[in-house]
Amino acid sequence: MMQTASSATDEAAPLASARVQRSNTWRLAIAQALAGANSIVPYAVGGIVGYTLAPAPILATLPLTLFVIGMTLCTLPAGAIAGRYGRRAAFLTGSGAGVLAGLVAVVAVMAGGVTGFWLYCLSTLLGGAYAAVVLSFRFAAADGVAPARKAQALSLVMAGGVAAGVVGPQLVNWTMHLVPEPMYIATFYAQAGVAALCAIILLGVQLPRPDDRVRRGGRPLWIILKQPKFIAAIACGAISYTLMNFLMTAAPLAMHMHGHSTESSNLGLQWHVIAMFAPSFFTGKVIARFGAERVMLVGLVLIGISAAVGLGGMNVSHFWWTLILLGLGWNFGFLGASALVLQCHTDAEKTRVQSVNDFIVFSLMALGSFASGGILSTYGWDTVLWTSFPPLVITLIALVTLMQRERPVN
Repeated sequence: MMQTASSATDEAAPLASARVQRSNTWRLAIAQALAGANSIVPYAVGGIVGYTLAPAPILATLPLTLFVIGMTLCTLPAGAIAGRYGRRAAFLTGSGAGVLAGLVAVVAVMAGGVTGFWLYCLSTLLGGAYAAVVLSFRFAAADGVAPARKAQALSLVMAGGVAAGVVGPQLVNWTMHLVPEPMYIATFYAQAGVAALCAIILLGVQLPRPDDRVRRGGRPLWIILKQPKFIAAIACGAISYTLMNFLMTAAPLAMHMHGHSTESSNLGLQWHVIAMFAPSFFTGKVIARFGAERVMLVGLVLIGISAAVGLGGMNVSHFWWTLILLGLGWNFGFLGASALVLQCHTDAEKTRVQSVNDFIVFSLMALGSFASGGILSTYGWDTVLWTSFPPLVITLIALVTLMQRERPVN
């Protein structure tokens, strides 16, 4: 008889000591903060650098596009490295890509011109590869942790994003004027330094190396993918992340188009990032208490409410509350979906299944990011908001149907 995912996981993965669990969680949370701050750099300055170096204005946002493409393309290879050599090997490989991203950006701005532009595109591609590895920090926190505490460990690591939202913009502010020419050279050196510091912290993470017997085990991927729970987890994670990125990408430009200041849009984005990660301090406990499916449901509803608030008007307060509710909805939807993924695989299957989940989620997120600007510029902010409802409603119906099917019969 086939084992359930949870029982096989418990048998194959012995629990780490309480001290190791605490150490891993804190190291991964700090690494999440540092790596998140590192990833904010290309978003903060990439458009400006791209516009300055690009041979044609239409290519100005290509570096940011390549960041998202690098993140999507490297998700599966990162999972393969973790499955064969262990998660720490994948972490250090990713951190190396992060260091190179900063150093190549330094060479790019020093070279200038068309050569500098294409080097900067390479830099952001490497930055995306680093971000792909960082995605797995949340799942790594659950390794060696009792099933009842996995969601809390995952959630606490994601809470490191709060610090990233504060440190990332300040990293740019503190360094952008240290060396006036070439532009942002000190910022890119700092970007490389933060990735190196992250690698040092990750050296202390104690995770088991993959066992050959365990690594060769596990069910065929297609059997795992057709599980209703896994389908629900992918759908909710993908929609939560796609709609968050879809609306967040368009909001600052929409505010500018409606006459609001850059300071107002930056403050709105700052509160958005805080709302995305601050609930992570308790989301894990909420998941343990009420279940991942219910938390996912609340997240999707909050995203819907955020879009409805945006449709209510064009004042600064409408944009701010849209972004804040959007961040809260993403937190519950994405973390709930991530916790549900942990229930769908055995220990032998984890890196394979987790990387496939992230690949699907972030491929759809990339499509949403690319579509956002075009819809906004062609049809306006209201259309962007209305566009978010159909996929949201479909996912809500699918999730409620799953919850009804799993409800115990009296």
